[in-house]
Amino acid sequence: MTGAATAAVLSRTSFGAEESHKGKRQNIVLMMADDMGWGDPGYMGNKLIRTPHLDAMAEAGVRFNRFYAASPVCSPTRGSCLTGRHPYRYGVFHANVGHLPPQEVTLAELLKSQGYTTGHFGKWHLGTLTRTQKDSNRGGPRGAKHYSPPWDNGFDHCFSTEAKVPTFNPMRKPGSDEPYGTAYWKTSGIKVRENLEGDDSRVIMDRVIPFIREAVRREKPFLAVVWFHSPHLPVFAGAKYLKMYANLEEKKRHYFGSITAMDAQIGRLRKELHALGVTKNTMLWFCSDNGPEGKAGRAPGSAGPLRGRKRSLFEGGIRVPGLLEWQAKVKPGSVTDVPACTSDYLPTVLDTLATDMPDSRPLDGVSLLPFIEARMSRRPRPLGFQSGKQLSLIDNRYKLISPDSGGTWMLFDLVADLSETHDIAEQHPDIVRRMRATLDAWRKSCEQSLAGNDYRKTPE
Repeated sequence: MTGAATAAVLSRTSFGAEESHKGKRQNIVLMMADDMGWGDPGYMGNKLIRTPHLDAMAEAGVRFNRFYAASPVCSPTRGSCLTGRHPYRYGVFHANVGHLPPQEVTLAELLKSQGYTTGHFGKWHLGTLTRTQKDSNRGGPRGAKHYSPPWDNGFDHCFSTEAKVPTFNPMRKPGSDEPYGTAYWKTSGIKVRENLEGDDSRVIMDRVIPFIREAVRREKPFLAVVWFHSPHLPVFAGAKYLKMYANLEEKKRHYFGSITAMDAQIGRLRKELHALGVTKNTMLWFCSDNGPEGKAGRAPGSAGPLRGRKRSLFEGGIRVPGLLEWQAKVKPGSVTDVPACTSDYLPTVLDTLATDMPDSRPLDGVSLLPFIEARMSRRPRPLGFQSGKQLSLIDNRYKLISPDSGGTWMLFDLVADLSETHDIAEQHPDIVRRMRATLDAWRKSCEQSLAGNDYRKTPE
């Protein structure tokens, strides 16, 4: 494919930019599913899973065909959403590893300084939420060094769990009345004990909507981070949603039903934003934290035609559903193949507010506002990835990947080879050398950050 043809593919987008909103205080909602595959939503062509409200979001906003989670696993991606930085810069290498350090500057903290009210709802997974009680994977005295709850990271209002819970009756072990062992916590470490029955996505949204109503009543701009547990294991659906998939095998009924139940709550939120009159000036984002769990053929989640699944740096592990609905800016039905990432949230929001980071620490994300305003058709710098022994670098066309810390290098043309079936490294050694040099420089930068050097910099 020629360079001109590639540029044409990458710029296939139809954003609207009739009105400038830069500097205005737009509301921000960051929604994220847990272990939802790139091929799971209806708008991506799935004929089995019913996602009418995500489909409506896609029709009302922009669909990112190449939206990437910063990691193929949960916790690192979540950190990237809040910091704009790759998690290897601050030690969140995997799920249940490390915690969000207090020296990191979060999107919530930055927006609070701009007069926002901030809320976190759902799965946190960036540190423990109690030093005193046994809770979830690490909570309590044995995990006290990893205590880093959302209320210590810029969030005014919280309804948060440390890690996973069942997607139906979240406080009980599936099929029993025994406690699951993971609690929901409110701000300042108060355990929640009411309204915890039934569909977990509904339980979460029951807290999100009052938060937004109160913010609108007080005429305060808001940040709502809504991190659903669905469809992460243990995945269960209630009777209403199981009935929708009655003719399927049980594991598919629960998985599909859980996603449809989550989708219904997304619809409930969109309806509420409209009723409150704030849809136009609300940036409503949706993505997944990584690709689908399990092995293809044995797990219900779909990566579509992509290679790999959760825990893999092949596309199926990191390319995820990505949507933005924002009436003030985005023309309905827009589609783009420009690569975007969870690390881009923070710089995009700051650019929208015409404000900057308080210091010169490196960000791995870029502002997507130029894409949204149709001022840029290519990502200005590539995306670096590291997960365990896996390394990768992705630019607008090519992907360099090593599954074994650099012992083996593969090169794929993602524009021509969506499924990563044709390794072209031998045909293009010059591209491999160039991309390896870029990846090496990025990794050294991450190592400098991990050593704490970013925190010793003085503000510019």
